[in-house]
Amino acid sequence: QVQLVESGGGLVQPGGSLRLSCTASVSRGRFSIYAMGWYRQAPGKQRELVATATSAGNITYGNSVKGRFTISRDNARDTVDLQMNSLKPEDTAVYYCHVVRAWTFNDYWGQGTQVTVSS
Repeated sequence: QVQLVESGGGLVQPGGSLRLSCTASVSRGRFSIYAMGWYRQAPGKQRELVATATSAGNITYGNSVKGRFTISRDNARDTVDLQMNSLKPEDTAVYYCHVVRAWTFNDYWGQGTQVTVSS
């Protein structure tokens, strides 16, 4: 059983910052991560890539967040953080942690954490 624990969501004013964190764990068996990152889904829109990072350090950002968000990995703790700066109302969405497991390349999703940017 793979579990993704997300934290850091909440309400913030435009121009503010939030930091999301996700930690992956498995109840039984061997578990290694190939990639770990974040996606988001706003009301009425499709889910989109925010940022993702491989264990080797390759990082990809969605176009809408480049220059404002920064993703970082802690491979030793199987965690990924997303530093979100200069937040805009358009960033309001449910943010989902996403993990691609090594060897099997199965993927897993967190339950989602709400980020609301509003005055």
